[in-house]
Amino acid sequence: MRGDMMPIWKRNLIVCWFGMFVTGVGMSQIAPILPLYIKQLGVNNPSSIAQFSGIAFGITYIISAIFSPIWGQAADKYGRKPMLLRASLGMAVVVGCMGFAHNVYVLIGLRILQGTITGYSTACTTLIATQTDKEHAGMALGTLSTANIAGSLLGPMIGGFVAEHWGLRDSFFITGALLFIAFIATLLFVQESFVREHKQAAGIKEIWRSIPEKSLTISMFVTFFVLTVALYSVEPIITVYITQLSGHTGHIALLAGITFSASGLANILAAPGLGKLSDKIGAQKVILAALIAAGVVFIPQAFVQNPWQLMVLRFLFGLAAAGLIPSVNILVKKITPSELTGRIFGFNMSAGYLGAFAGALLGGQVAAWFGMKYVFFITSALLLANAAWVYFTVYKKLNSSAAIGSLGKIKLINGREEDGI
Repeated sequence: MRGDMMPIWKRNLIVCWFGMFVTGVGMSQIAPILPLYIKQLGVNNPSSIAQFSGIAFGITYIISAIFSPIWGQAADKYGRKPMLLRASLGMAVVVGCMGFAHNVYVLIGLRILQGTITGYSTACTTLIATQTDKEHAGMALGTLSTANIAGSLLGPMIGGFVAEHWGLRDSFFITGALLFIAFIATLLFVQESFVREHKQAAGIKEIWRSIPEKSLTISMFVTFFVLTVALYSVEPIITVYITQLSGHTGHIALLAGITFSASGLANILAAPGLGKLSDKIGAQKVILAALIAAGVVFIPQAFVQNPWQLMVLRFLFGLAAAGLIPSVNILVKKITPSELTGRIFGFNMSAGYLGAFAGALLGGQVAAWFGMKYVFFITSALLLANAAWVYFTVYKKLNSSAAIGSLGKIKLINGREEDGI
């Protein structure tokens, strides 16, 4: 890559990171304030508040999972920057309008609309994957992967802080303003050299036939799903668990916010380096090691004696999880034909949205039926089972003598040859 191109990919990375972080905040910041806001909108029955809160929070992720591949296809067809502009401006308007909602049905309608116009993260990931040279792709995707997950994990704490100091409606106005800043930054600073592929698969069946490494692709989708399940499984129980561990009611919200966000902080610190390591030693090795480490770290979380021990273990889990997202994205990029990149990343993002919803649902139901400690045991079992599957379907395949030649290269069906898989 020419030296004068370096500022372009770095600039794109910075803008996309900020945009994905704010988008993650916009998706999740509503969690701690939702019951209070619904009550403010005129719903007073506690059971009705809980019901509407669950619908309003979860519906955005479900709708996003449906529309993410659609916007991924549009990114492949029309370019990634137009999708970034559409999603950031659309979300800025919709999230800002939530602050003007006059009843709970308007709020739910806006949350549905928010899920419909999503696609910023998919377009960003595709842009960075396709516009960054191979030498820096691992670091770039590793850095980018921290943005959405950090925004999603820090969002509840940010939303709660803003609501406590400025008011419930101001949480939406401030988030909308940040999204509008992301739109302006994208408009002014993101550059894309987009060349539309002449041959594009249209339907899902045609796309599926065009994927050269079907089993590997499915394995990456499942791994991303399981990771997000693990990240969000503790969300419904964290406040109650912290209350039990601390033995008092002072600063519970703050302690819960810090604990839930600890894995996000670790992700920010570790993901860029682990992305580079994936390029160096092979993404499949980092994925396998990260899944095992994450599964093991979950077990002692059920036996902690105070909130600080839980925070440390959540931080360690974040370090392990930091190796998964960039490695999954790197491997997806390497096994996907260029004309399908946006759509495949769209399906991968759908798996993440479904994992966020399923994780919160799983945590709440397991805690209600079996107890909070079993949330950690079952999540650990999911991660370790995923590790076993990755070992047999990904690791062994990519490390077999049939797949890797003497120079450590693998020939892909779409005609490209990649190092370090």
